[in-house]
Amino acid sequence: MRSMTRWFLAVSFMSNFLLAEGAPTPAPTGPGREGVTPFLPLILIFGVFYFLILRPQQKRQKDQQRFIAELKKGDMVVTQSGIIGTVKTVGDKFVNLEIDQGVSLKILKSQILESAASLKDDKNSSQKEATT
Repeated sequence: MRSMTRWFLAVSFMSNFLLAEGAPTPAPTGPGREGVTPFLPLILIFGVFYFLILRPQQKRQKDQQRFIAELKKGDMVVTQSGIIGTVKTVGDKFVNLEIDQGVSLKILKSQILESAASLKDDKNSSQKEATT
């Protein structure tokens, strides 16, 4: 009797296990489970990231490259390290920057940050304030 009960329990367990494994699972029918819909938040986040971070950075890079390409003798510039000087000569990779009369530095073109024309105006206004 005991062996029959064990056999019955084993057959019952195996049949339940096999039926559960072979049973087809229903396909998800809820909203948002088809096509591109699940990826919309990810696409939206990438779009915001592009317009707030990548695009302005690319624009600044293009402006910087255009400024360096248009560099000419006599331009007053500021370097990445904060040195202010006037361009004496322009080469392919290097620029001679005159920082004082008779003192010039040879620097990489890529290290020029911006024009110092606005600083020139600030210098004149600060000298006027100092004399009054």
